[in-house]
Amino acid sequence: MTDGKIVELYWERSEEAIKETDKQYGRYFHYIAKEILQDEEDAKEIVNDTYLKAWNSIPPARPNPLKAFLGRITRQLAINRLEQNKAQKRGGGQYLLALDELAECIPDGSGSKDLASDIDLTDAINRFLRGLPIEQRRIFIRRYWYMSSITDVAVSFGMSESKVTSILFRVRNKLKDHLTKEGFDL
Repeated sequence: MTDGKIVELYWERSEEAIKETDKQYGRYFHYIAKEILQDEEDAKEIVNDTYLKAWNSIPPARPNPLKAFLGRITRQLAINRLEQNKAQKRGGGQYLLALDELAECIPDGSGSKDLASDIDLTDAINRFLRGLPIEQRRIFIRRYWYMSSITDVAVSFGMSESKVTSILFRVRNKLKDHLTKEGFDL
C-alpha cells in the first residue's frame, strides 16, 4: 500500500491505518528505537507510542514522505525515553556516546535564541552531508542518526572498527571546518 493511501486511512480514522503502517514500517521503527535504547521491551513500547502519536497527528498533518515523518517521531520518542531512563539510572546505549563524539563539531544550542538559528544549523549540516561521498554519508548517518554502535556500523559496511572510527573522525573534523566557515561558533 502506498504512503498516500495509508495517510488517507488516517484521515478516515480507520484502524487499518495502524495495521498498514505496522506492516510497511514497523521493522524500521523498531530498528530506530532499539539502536537508541538498546532494550527490546522499550523499543516495542516506542513503536506502539509512534502509532499513537501518528493517530493523533494525522490529521491535521498530511506527511509526505510518511516514513520520514514517522521515523522522526520514533527517534524523538526513543531519545525522550532514553533521557527518562537515564534520569532513573537505567540507560545509556549509544546515544550518549554519539553525542560526546559530536560535541566538538556541533554547537550545543545553549546560545541559540531562536528557531531560525536552529534551522540555519540544520541546513548547513544537510548541505555538508550532501557533499560527502555516499559511503561516508551513510556511515555518518548510521552512527549519528540511528545511533548504531561502531561495531554494528563496521559489520554493515564490511569494514574494521578502526576504519569506521577513522572515517567518522575525519568526517567530524570536516563538519567542524564546514560549520566554522558557515559562521557557527563552536
